[in-house]
Amino acid sequence: MIRLDSLRAFVVVAESGTLREAADQLNRTQSAISMTLKQLEAELAGSLFETDRKRDLTDLGHYVREVATDILRDHDRGIDLIKRYAKGKSGRLRLISVPSVAALVLPDLLRSFMKGLEGAEIDLVDTDSAAVRKTIASGRADLGIASPGASMDGIETEFLFSDRLYLVCRTDSPLAHGNDPVEWGQLQDFPLIMNETLVQLQSPEFRRQANRSRLSVRNILSLLAMVRAGAGITILPGLATVSLDPELVALPLADPACSRSVCLLWRSGRAPSPIAQAMRLHLRNSLPHLAARYGFVTGRENGNPD
Repeated sequence: MIRLDSLRAFVVVAESGTLREAADQLNRTQSAISMTLKQLEAELAGSLFETDRKRDLTDLGHYVREVATDILRDHDRGIDLIKRYAKGKSGRLRLISVPSVAALVLPDLLRSFMKGLEGAEIDLVDTDSAAVRKTIASGRADLGIASPGASMDGIETEFLFSDRLYLVCRTDSPLAHGNDPVEWGQLQDFPLIMNETLVQLQSPEFRRQANRSRLSVRNILSLLAMVRAGAGITILPGLATVSLDPELVALPLADPACSRSVCLLWRSGRAPSPIAQAMRLHLRNSLPHLAARYGFVTGRENGNPD
């Protein structure tokens, strides 16, 4: 059987013209390379060189060199592709996230992650937390970024950060004219528009407000349009209020429990792909910088495990 290292030794000798130069390139002894060439010629039942000086190839030698060069190039490229994939440098990553993180945090994060990733493909979908959890549990995405829910069957999580919640209303609302954080009791006369983020809030004072709500909107663009139109007020994470329209304002809430937890999600019982593992590490290492930039609280700062 013709071995790959025999073909490589022959091609290097044919290109360099001497056993000594080939030995230096391959980090082998001249005698070892000479023996390899003899074994290859015995396997082929023909001479590869016109003389022992290894400078002139026979007709067989020219043909073997041409074919072997293609074989070695394809082999080395294939090995490189395998190594790059195993190191998370290539492959396809299916990522799904809540809109506020997708719009503010992920652009810079993915830009830095993709530096030097030749052949990597990333598919990003933004949707609400419930849809993120459902997609991860079904295996239709590799990694998700969302808030945890009541049912997390089939999902593993890693806490990333917590984000304060804010009341969002029109700038001409009476609520916008106060100087202190808004108390729950101040919201009694204002229709509350529910959204997926508010599922986490369980305080009795808030639940009384929520029980009176007659409108629920899942899409953040539609939600903010409803508030602009005067259909009511809503509550959103701080990240989602960074770029509010001029006619809207975000107000702090007095309740210290008003925050959302954001986690990294992946499907239970499935080994993550190398590129997914690389993304998890990149995200974890980037958290301190992201926290300083956007003002959220990471696991290390509030006692949650990283």
